[in-house]
Amino acid sequence: MNVPKLQIIDAETLLATPLPKTLFIVDNILPQGLSIFCGASKIGKSWLMLDLALNVAKGEPMWGMNTHKCGVLYLTLEDTKNRIQERMYKLVDEAPSDLRLSLACEKIGTGLEQQITNALNDFPDIQLIIIDTFQKVRNVGGSAKDGMYAVDYADVSALKDIADKNKIAIVFVHHLRKIKDQNDPFNDVSGSTGIAGAADTIFIMNRSREGTNAILRISGRDVNYQEIDLRFNNCKWELEKLRNQEAIEQEQIPNFMFDLCNFLSDKNEWSGTATDLISAMGNSKTPVNVVTKYLGRFSAKILEPIGIKYSTKKSGKRYIYFKR
Repeated sequence: MNVPKLQIIDAETLLATPLPKTLFIVDNILPQGLSIFCGASKIGKSWLMLDLALNVAKGEPMWGMNTHKCGVLYLTLEDTKNRIQERMYKLVDEAPSDLRLSLACEKIGTGLEQQITNALNDFPDIQLIIIDTFQKVRNVGGSAKDGMYAVDYADVSALKDIADKNKIAIVFVHHLRKIKDQNDPFNDVSGSTGIAGAADTIFIMNRSREGTNAILRISGRDVNYQEIDLRFNNCKWELEKLRNQEAIEQEQIPNFMFDLCNFLSDKNEWSGTATDLISAMGNSKTPVNVVTKYLGRFSAKILEPIGIKYSTKKSGKRYIYFKR
């Protein structure tokens, strides 16, 4: 069997070679490649996708972030012409011709890839494709012996290959599991882990059924973890607050740590138990049993930068030591 050689590049050459930057369709949150946008059914995902498509096609900002103006192909596979028209009436006065829509397509493995390639050839300006929903294009004919993971991974990889080859962004809308993972919302993507595993960027949208507010969580290979607070108003998802990883971590730091910095500001060293520390600080709000937990978790981030070393030792009781 004639097997082609590996395409090898040495590290020194890679380091010295200028490479094109990753294209962002929406600054900081939507890069080229394959993205999954997940949320429960009937919570407003399609409203957001249409608004995204319109903003990108017009080159207008999305939640205050610049967009890369380009052609958009929106496969709105669960809508009728009347419904999508009514939605556009509510979102814009003038629709861009660079936004193109289709209400039907083939499935992955049975013609969708060729249909997308044809569309890219016919309209070279297209750099964003939205597929709403993934379920409508999944390869349901996969063999049972292949396993769900293999079938899911192959479906997502087929779309990712198109995105990577053409240096465009493809976003598909998907659903969340009914049973939630309380520790990691990114495990809530419906289907096997092959879906999330093959994607470059994942968006998770959580909204209570009766509420107007939602949290959009974003994580990806080219995107730092972020959380965006949104509010549904006049058929649009409006920005309430955006938190990057640093801001999220800052919000998690308890006030106790900042009060402790003030307490230690005029001291070269201090020692005592957690009860002693709470008493000396005059802090009646912080439970004694969480003091060492806070110190263990946040001392490197809060105390070390201001030159204070924290240590602890148990001798009958657990003692806390600070030294400047």
